[in-house]
Amino acid sequence: MNTFGKRFCITTFGESHGKALGCIVDGVPAGLEIDEVFIQSELDRRKPGKSKLETARKEEDRVEILSGIFEGFTTGTPIMMVIFNSNQKSRDYDNIKDLFRPGHADFTYFHKYGIRDYRGGGRSSARETVARVAGGAIAKLMLKTVGIEIESGLCEVDGIKANSYDFEYAKSSKLYALDRDMESQQEEAILSAKRKHDSVGGVVLTIAKGVPKGLGEPIYYKLDAILAEAMMGINACKGVEIGDGVSSSSLKGSENNDGITPNGFTSNHSGGILGGISNGDNIVVKAHFKPTPSIFQEQDTVNTSNQPMKFELKGRHDPCVAIRGSVVCEAMMALVLADMILLNMGRKMEHLNKIY
Repeated sequence: MNTFGKRFCITTFGESHGKALGCIVDGVPAGLEIDEVFIQSELDRRKPGKSKLETARKEEDRVEILSGIFEGFTTGTPIMMVIFNSNQKSRDYDNIKDLFRPGHADFTYFHKYGIRDYRGGGRSSARETVARVAGGAIAKLMLKTVGIEIESGLCEVDGIKANSYDFEYAKSSKLYALDRDMESQQEEAILSAKRKHDSVGGVVLTIAKGVPKGLGEPIYYKLDAILAEAMMGINACKGVEIGDGVSSSSLKGSENNDGITPNGFTSNHSGGILGGISNGDNIVVKAHFKPTPSIFQEQDTVNTSNQPMKFELKGRHDPCVAIRGSVVCEAMMALVLADMILLNMGRKMEHLNKIY
């Protein structure tokens, strides 16, 4: 499926080396003021080629809004946005036309569809996330009107963990590092892997502040379940934690429970979600990204005829995909919360009475 969401829906289209990528955002209420400068700034945060820590592919990622906006406000109709590719080098992939790259979706896409789009991975490429960020920017604009803000940053690179979280600092960091004291070690780990024609993984921490109580649709559309789905749908994400995540399995109930007072919770082990519904505390999500599978070392593989082969990759690739993944995590969090906000509007008669 290429569509995500129930009420606030995004459908993405395009390929890594195709003419363009883009999205259609449907379900946005009429009358939302659209800040096109903000939307572009979100794409600029994600776009490639900003530093030596990222792929050398240069894309301007200029977004064009084709529909759904009139005189700066949403009309309630589908919003279509397109981003044209301008710096493809498809010839870099000629040597893998009939080969499967280890760690990539080439193998599974071929066996599912019987079609081999070898140009940078085609639809399975992380380049597709530019469309998600565009749609997420619209969601962020809507969420801002109800006081919800989303921040993210890298809390771990190649096993090097942050000891503190400074989301304001992450905004100015080349690798969106949350801990300035660990940033140089994390950067060197990335550059060291790059020099060795290798790659590293990382962990992105994303939080949402100002989330009201009551978001989430039990039992089969729980807030934490859909957040996990959204994050796992990002290229190279292999694990998601809500709140304390996997470490909660080693705690006792007395340690894991969040005490409740008239002024709120005494801790946030739950990550702001209980029973699949937001409890009014910060939503806390960690997304674990594997090392970028595109590495410049000789590897074993097979071709489309299942013959064993050896090959060396060409092209331009991120040595740590988690860096730019940070921006995508924010976008997916925004899309989920925007959807949940709209779904929640009809859950009480008092809400309907205010309108009708």
